[in-house]
Amino acid sequence: MPVTATAVAVAAGVVAAGWPVVVAPAADKGPSTRTVLAGTLGDRRWETPKPGSYTVPKPAPDGLPAVLSRIETQDKVVFLTIDDGYEYDPEFVRLVRAEKVPILTFLTTTYVKGQGQYFWALRNAGSQMENHTVGHPNMAQLAPEAQKKQICDASATIETAYGRRPTMFRPPFGSYNETTRKMAGECGIKSILLWSAEFYNGTSGPGVGFNGFARGDGGKGFKPGDIVLMHYRKGLAEQFRTILGWIREQGYRPAAVENYLPRSLGGNAPDPAPAKP
Repeated sequence: MPVTATAVAVAAGVVAAGWPVVVAPAADKGPSTRTVLAGTLGDRRWETPKPGSYTVPKPAPDGLPAVLSRIETQDKVVFLTIDDGYEYDPEFVRLVRAEKVPILTFLTTTYVKGQGQYFWALRNAGSQMENHTVGHPNMAQLAPEAQKKQICDASATIETAYGRRPTMFRPPFGSYNETTRKMAGECGIKSILLWSAEFYNGTSGPGVGFNGFARGDGGKGFKPGDIVLMHYRKGLAEQFRTILGWIREQGYRPAAVENYLPRSLGGNAPDPAPAKP
């Protein structure tokens, strides 16, 4: 079998099953298996915002990870983030890939065991894996060393499994304290990402019912720069179609929140130049 055909088959296997299976090819002048795999496994690049279209979030004055719940922008963009990881809907992976929608996963790493390929496939579809602790405890109720273990151990698992150490952390239930920020910083976290709105996909929210949508400020619909919380629950693909319909009906589009965060906060955007004296 020529190298090119073998490499393409290998790459297709990566997309379909998650883990690469490399077959030694016969000598040929086509692109190497390594080259094709590098393209297949490389992080998907999402559209970056235009300079001046948003306010670049600033680091916290105390030097600890900044806490963010939305991005200040006038562009009609929202940021879809999905927590936990105890339901595995293959159709959801296909949908994210087909629709080319940026999402961000906050992974509780106890769920990685036995499901590594599922989250690898999502990583290939363009979702970074960020930190949501090992076991989903209420962080504000834990002692400092217990908090640190939850965060550092989760980051180590994600780095080993998916090749990148998390730079963002989301505390379960949105519960944190100053100790959480300090321990997160010691584990390499640059920002703590909360949310401004929640889609109660696959469950009922207070006052909004099953598959309801609620804003933290009590308003209705989306606002520019919303960070939207969802969860990996049964039926996620259909729920994802639902929220995409709502987003588009209101004239918005999903965007990659990591492209709106400067590197000092764990994102991909450049840090603003220091002000001249």
